[in-house]
Amino acid sequence: MARAPRSSTDFAQLPTEAAHPRAAKLDTMAPEAIAALMLSEEAKAVRAAQARADAIGRAARLVADKLAAGGRLIYVGAGTSGRLGTLDAVECVPTFGVPPSRLVAIIAGGPAALTRSVEGAEDNVRDGEQRLRRVAVGPADVVCCVAASGTTPFVRAALDYARFRRASTILVTCGGDPPNGERVADVVIALDTGPEVIAGSTRLKAGTATKVTLNAMSTSAFVLLGKTYGGLMIDVRPTNAKLWARAIRIVRGFSGLDEASARKLIEKAGRRAKVAVIMHRTGATAARATEMIVENKGSLRAIVGDVDFDPSENGAR
Repeated sequence: MARAPRSSTDFAQLPTEAAHPRAAKLDTMAPEAIAALMLSEEAKAVRAAQARADAIGRAARLVADKLAAGGRLIYVGAGTSGRLGTLDAVECVPTFGVPPSRLVAIIAGGPAALTRSVEGAEDNVRDGEQRLRRVAVGPADVVCCVAASGTTPFVRAALDYARFRRASTILVTCGGDPPNGERVADVVIALDTGPEVIAGSTRLKAGTATKVTLNAMSTSAFVLLGKTYGGLMIDVRPTNAKLWARAIRIVRGFSGLDEASARKLIEKAGRRAKVAVIMHRTGATAARATEMIVENKGSLRAIVGDVDFDPSENGAR
């Protein structure tokens, strides 16, 4: 029989392991009452993230600076935390037109852990370091470590190795601030989510707060990198019918072109909506429009100015 792993951490003292007073008779409650309790608690997750808006903003700027200089954003986590990091990395690629190589997701236990529990993976300190070594982490990168408890051995080992390799570091945790003000990462986002309705089940409030935080951090970073115009996904890459329709709507809203002409322009622009808009508004070729994007650090507004975008697709004014 396998031995139980030992740890110097007093898990009973972790905020995420505490028993919730409102859940003392959870097993006797009606399903409607359980759902109401769950949802009232989940609302606290968003407030916990809101309370750390300044730290999330600092993390976003750090991410933007590293990506702008050619580095990568590397997410590291175990279990729910690892799955949420992977989700954010994967979804940023089509949303913001980012090369997949610039966003790396590492989860304890490897890809198999995305769909099933890999027992003991989160306790594997050696693997935490080795996985970062395998992707050749270095000073150009920013490593975002996600650990609900803040103590996950795999994640803390990865964090230590990232710091050793002089990468910039972010820690997202629901386990409270580091003890004695210890500077464990360049930016620490400590989310005060309190005890879970089911003690220790960090896929609940801690998971919600983590997802909200990662959404806010990565989206803010890509806004800084010029990946949006207002609230428009201007760098969307049309890879399916829905994204083609979105790209066409964006180009039509800036140009007044009909659907067929907008589609043709996007094709001519290398299937890049932003390039298509610049071509229409400035008369530039696709190659020149691409150069203008680089010259203006990705900002469409810096190139075309303030445009009164027409969401009805009748054209900008």
